[in-house]
Formats: sequence, C-alpha cells, structure tokens
Amino acid sequence: MASAAPRAVETVSRAPRVLLGISGGIAAYKSADLVRRLIERGAEVRVVMTEAARAFITPLTLQALSGHPVRSELLDPEAEAGMDHIALARWADQVVIAPATADLIARLAHGLANDLLTTLVLATQAPLTLAPAMNHQMWAHPATQENIARLAARDVRLLGPDSGSQACGEVGSGRMVEPAEIAAVLLPGSGGGLQGVQVLMTVGPTREAIDPVRFIGNRSSGKMGYALAAALQQRGAQVTAVAGPTSIAPGPGLAPIAVESALEMEAEVMERVTDCQMFIAAAAVADYRPETSASAKIKKDADSIGLRLVRNPDILARVAALDKPPFTVGFAAETDQVEVHARAKLEAKRLSMIAANQVGSGEGGFESDRNALICLWREGRRELPMMPKPALAAALAALIEERYGAQIAG
Repeated sequence: MASAAPRAVETVSRAPRVLLGISGGIAAYKSADLVRRLIERGAEVRVVMTEAARAFITPLTLQALSGHPVRSELLDPEAEAGMDHIALARWADQVVIAPATADLIARLAHGLANDLLTTLVLATQAPLTLAPAMNHQMWAHPATQENIARLAARDVRLLGPDSGSQACGEVGSGRMVEPAEIAAVLLPGSGGGLQGVQVLMTVGPTREAIDPVRFIGNRSSGKMGYALAAALQQRGAQVTAVAGPTSIAPGPGLAPIAVESALEMEAEVMERVTDCQMFIAAAAVADYRPETSASAKIKKDADSIGLRLVRNPDILARVAALDKPPFTVGFAAETDQVEVHARAKLEAKRLSMIAANQVGSGEGGFESDRNALICLWREGRRELPMMPKPALAAALAALIEERYGAQIAG
C-alpha cells in the first residue's frame, strides 16, 4: 500500500501538536525531558509507547508531564471504541520517535503495523522525525544502514545519533541526540536561541575568469548554503549571505550580495565581518585563479595553451585570524579521509566548528538534493546521516546554535 504524502506543519493559532513515540531503549529516560522541552516551546504533546518502552520508563511519569493519557495498546477496548489510533494519527502536526531503536527502525522501514506506534506512522500524514539510539555496532550494521536509507528516501527526518560513551560501556556513534536539540529542530520558531544574532555567510561557488566567456569553477550548487540560511533564520538569526553564481533561488527574507570571483567574495566579507557574531563559510571558493584574464575571447588557434594559476585568498582563515573573530564555521568537501582532513583544517585555522562531507562518489555532496555531514569542534564530533538537504540544514543549524551557546556560556 502506498504511504500518504507527508503534509507540511500548518500555521495555526492553536498550539502545535506533537505526537511523541517512545520505543524500548535505555535512552527512553530522556523522553521525559523531551516532553518538557516541547511543552516549553508551546507544543501540546501526546505520548505513545511500545510495550518494550514501558520497561524503561513508566506511562504515569509521561502522563504527568504531558497532561494526557499515554497510549500503548493497539486494541485498547476503551480507546479503540473511537478508533483512537486513527484519531491520534489525524491529530498530530508532527510525529517524533525518540528513542528510535534498531528494531523499531527496521519495522518502520518495512512498513509493518504490528503495534500502536507503527500503525500510527502508517496512518498519519504528519512529518516524521526519528532520533535513533542503540549500540554503536547495531547502528553501523549494514541492515540498520539499509533501513535508515529506506526511511530517508521517504523524507523521514533523522536527528543523530551522537557519538560518545554508551550505557553498555562502549564508545561510538549511537547515543540519542539531547532533548533540547530535538525540540529546537521540531519547533524552531519557538524560543530559537539565535534571536538577534548577526550571521554572515558565504554560499555557492566562485567563478575565476579565463577570458570574458570562460572560467574555472566547481560543482557547488548553493543548495546546502541557502537551506542553512533559511534554517538559521527560523532560529531567529539575522542572516546576510554573500553568494556566488547559483541557479538556486534564495529563501524569502534573504537578499544575497551577488559576487563572481573569490576576490570579490573576500572584499564583501571583510567589509561586513566586524558587524557579525557568527561567520559561516558554506561557499565552495576556488583555491586558484588564472594569473591573468584575457580581455577578449581566446581564439581556438593553437593545439594547446598554457594557463598559469595563482592561489586565491583563504577567506575563512582570514576571518578566523582576526583579533576578535566571530564564531566561525567552516565546511570541508573531501574525496577521501574526510574526518582526518577536516580535523586538520579545524585546528590549523582555529575554527569554532567545521562540517565535512565526502564528494566525488556515491550519494550526496555537490548538486545532490541529499547530503550527510561529520561535524567537528575542538572537544567533540557529531555525525548527521544522509538526509534531504533542508532536513540536514535544520539539524546543522540546531547544532550550530548549541555550540555557539556553549562558547558564549564558556
């Protein structure tokens, strides 16, 4: 049976309705905090638990926090009298499952409806977000990754998992993202922690002229940069974008400063950088440019021509080296050893944070509608798995807000 197309969260005068699903993992103890965080942001929250989740946290706790009865039985004689699973599916503006265990992810990926929570997911048209939580070996298993890919292809949004120590005593990727971050991604317009923060960012490629009709460029489309700008605006930031040539339309409320070359981008950035609290270098700036650019079109007379290249300025490094630099976020597009090269760039340029991805092969990267990131800062890392770029941008914006807040507090 074909699944219903997700519907956008409606803009309504009532409180946003969030249906929280909880599956059976030790991270279920964090779900109580998530209920509180969502309510703080103005949401009405109802909770559905799997049978296994009840072994980790009691329904009474979640009922006291949410103010509504907690459901777990598909064939509850009292609730089913009103087709409760259908009523809840229609009630929700958003559905979030946190924690989402390997078992639940597998059942969702294959369209099973063998309990109340999985039945609700098939019955609802509301956007679905998963916060995976499991042992790192389970997360890395090919079966889990295949299931994640299936769900991502259906536009299911994935938040996390984080890396770190786990309840089993091992260390790796599989920790549930913290409730505050989940709530911030789900309800970005409510209590966004970047209210009034001035963000300067670069977007798209640069073109380095060879002659009036030819240039050196790259495959950057600007999709991720503009998606991130929109996500930051949703969190309250005031965004100024300096953008190279793209075919992507900027979002509403964003009037980019158009440039062509790296030198033009550098000039526009340095003119404005002292007025911002945050700088995000999302553009793919050409590392080199022709030493000279012909004033007229080069004719196709010779069998070969020489082109001498000179290095372009490193805009990101220059901003990070200021006496009082803003919170500085870099991007690294790598074809191999992604994390090694990104960590080296983070440390050499003394960045606040860097977001790295693999390009040149496989899914994601330049020109794609999807991507995955490894985010690094001096004392930590977080992986954002493959997902549509708007969803990835929302998750990255939440992480940027978190790290910016930590730097300000520290």
